[in-house]
Amino acid sequence: MSFPGSVPVPEEIVEIARVLERAGHETWCVGGALRDTLLGDPHSDFDLATSARPQDVQRLFRRTAPIGVEHGTVGVIDRTHVMHEVTTFRRDVRTDGRHAVVEYGASLDEDLARRDFTINAIAYHPLRHEWRDPHGGERDLEAGVIRAVGDPAARFREDYLRILRAIRFAARFDFAIDPATWTAARDAAGGLARLSAERVREEWFKGVRTAKDLRTLVRLWHESGAAAIWQPELKTSADAVPAPELSPAPRDPVLVTALLASDPVGLLRRLRSSNAETARAQAMAREPGEPEGTGEIAVRRWLARVGGAADDLVALYRLRHGADAPWLSAMRVIRERHDPLARGDLAVSGLDLEGIGIRGRAVGETLARLLDRVLEDPAANTRERLLALARDRR
Repeated sequence: MSFPGSVPVPEEIVEIARVLERAGHETWCVGGALRDTLLGDPHSDFDLATSARPQDVQRLFRRTAPIGVEHGTVGVIDRTHVMHEVTTFRRDVRTDGRHAVVEYGASLDEDLARRDFTINAIAYHPLRHEWRDPHGGERDLEAGVIRAVGDPAARFREDYLRILRAIRFAARFDFAIDPATWTAARDAAGGLARLSAERVREEWFKGVRTAKDLRTLVRLWHESGAAAIWQPELKTSADAVPAPELSPAPRDPVLVTALLASDPVGLLRRLRSSNAETARAQAMAREPGEPEGTGEIAVRRWLARVGGAADDLVALYRLRHGADAPWLSAMRVIRERHDPLARGDLAVSGLDLEGIGIRGRAVGETLARLLDRVLEDPAANTRERLLALARDRR
């Protein structure tokens, strides 16, 4: 691999760099966009690093957002209303393994030296088409290696989340982790307990979405010691993890967690997932994974019971078995016909039943009987037939 003569940086990014450079502030493209472009996976979200301080950036551009101004990052909003991150060159003054205290006035090389891995420590000048690669990132991209910048033990002590990032990048690109970097990561794994649950969750979710092979992601979480600290429910058996062809990226992290964890609800709660995400996992764990048969009546009864969990359970079946659920075609027909599946789909309501003299608990019991009837025969879902059935069973 060698650096190309130029990179197709979006014109909006080039214009931001041009404004900063005209004002006397050195400005470079940095980060994952360059890495992905060099790997043949173009990325539109180019970030900029600059000698301009946050107040300079805010002064030079009419529309900005202080998205991380305390850490030197300002969002510049372009004419298409898209926001781009512009961050001041920084050096770390002090870190605690979770957060860094930084100071400005650093050079580009000092800024690159504080980054996590060599493949993320490459810079490109969008106006002069120059490259800066002081740590051999191009070489490691060519070799398929995740290597820490400088002393790996120091990099992980600065931010223990970098252990999980190393795992994610290795699984995403199918790269090997440099032996010294891996040894340092495993030695520092105890520091993962100091991270916030939210940061760990985001790394796990990103890893699930992007890994070329989930088996690599799960194996590295276990081998690093990260799973023992944050995800003890994560299954170790390779048989529990689907092959890449059965689970192409991007993936649904809640669905995959439900597949790979012995107690996905407990795991997601520990990672402080949203109530909606946890509820999905609860439904997948609680409801029957498949109907009692593949006929339409059995499938309608199953759909009525599992409600909104149906699609998740169908997807879970495919991940586990490597084939579509045998009841999938019947489910599609039922949905296309809009067969009644819940009390709200019935052609009568509780008020209708009260109108014929049904009162109190009998209203709910009657609606349940009527729904059971139309699950057997959707054609029975007319006002006249249902009221007749209700009268007959009073």
